Amino acid sequence: MRILIALNAFKGTLTAGAAGAAAARAVRAVCPGAAVEVLPVADGGDGLLQALRPSLGGSVMRTRVEGPLGAEVTARWLMSGRTAVIEMAEASGLGLMGGGKLRPLDASTRGVGRLMREAVLKGAREIIVGLGGSASNDGGAGCAQAFGFELLDAGGRPAARGARGLAGLAAIFPGSAKTLLGNVKVTGLADVKNPLCGRLGSARVFGPQKGAGPREVSFIGRALRNYARVVKKDLGLDISSLPGGAAAGGLGAGLAAFFGAELDDGAAFVLKKTGFYEKLAAADLLITGEGRFDRQTFYGKAPGAALEAAASLGKPAIVVCGESLLENPRALKRRGVAGVIQAGMFPSPAKALETAVKKDLPAFFRLVRGWREGMRAGEAH
Repeated sequence: MRILIALNAFKGTLTAGAAGAAAARAVRAVCPGAAVEVLPVADGGDGLLQALRPSLGGSVMRTRVEGPLGAEVTARWLMSGRTAVIEMAEASGLGLMGGGKLRPLDASTRGVGRLMREAVLKGAREIIVGLGGSASNDGGAGCAQAFGFELLDAGGRPAARGARGLAGLAAIFPGSAKTLLGNVKVTGLADVKNPLCGRLGSARVFGPQKGAGPREVSFIGRALRNYARVVKKDLGLDISSLPGGAAAGGLGAGLAAFFGAELDDGAAFVLKKTGFYEKLAAADLLITGEGRFDRQTFYGKAPGAALEAAASLGKPAIVVCGESLLENPRALKRRGVAGVIQAGMFPSPAKALETAVKKDLPAFFRLVRGWREGMRAGEAH
């Protein structure tokens, strides 16, 4: 049996590579004759660098940049030829808040802009930015400022950091950025389709995840609308309803406005770049998953895209996760899921995952055999 293990990161506990390695150890123990391949996947959030490096090659760079609240952090990014890959959470992510109180009005994406500037100065002509795990709601304004754009308030002063500064934003000028950008192509990888503004916009849907209460959500919504108004006035682009503009606290919209970025489906981009579809076609079974398996998995997440691909090819799939909120067997089967293994959240998550897979996989192998026999019977008819 040929088994493809394509796990996403288990946010806050396991990288995609560590999760895949634990699952592979368990599979080889249960089924020693299986040909097992581990392929870490991502959708623009956690694990993007790890997922893309094997296919792109290159070197992992480390740069000291301004973190979400101003203190310096060391951010990793990938340089492969003239292509740079930036995982925005490395510079401006929730994970950099140090477990302290979240500050949704003040957190900034300045660190991302500094990484982009560094990449261009090192010769990058293509920049891929993963949009996920942001601590900020600044719409990418901080990113633009750090790159060289001038964002000014009504008094001609630089706009304050974070969403707080967007409320008083009055004008945008290219500054030094126009010369630096040249012919650089920028792509943003998003795992959501939400627009920057409105009922399904960044403030209402994602603000609470960054610590915003009801009053702050309302303030951020107004600030982002003002931001969109100024961007349209000075840059000639309406970013308020751009699909994916809400990604990473509005950084998706900011990349489009300032850098002419295309916003791509992060999961589809990564799966294609890593050769996932070819590897899946050659496999008998897919094992995929992430920390929490729920309805959101099927809305832009890499495991959801992997499951859809498996279903389209008639390949059985098993989901491995920390916890599952999806339990209806019929609904799961319609999604192409033959079974779900829950590892739980324990002090040693890798060991928990390995133990759970060893325990449950034999029973699921029987389900998989039944699945395959049913598929062959359906083809015969």
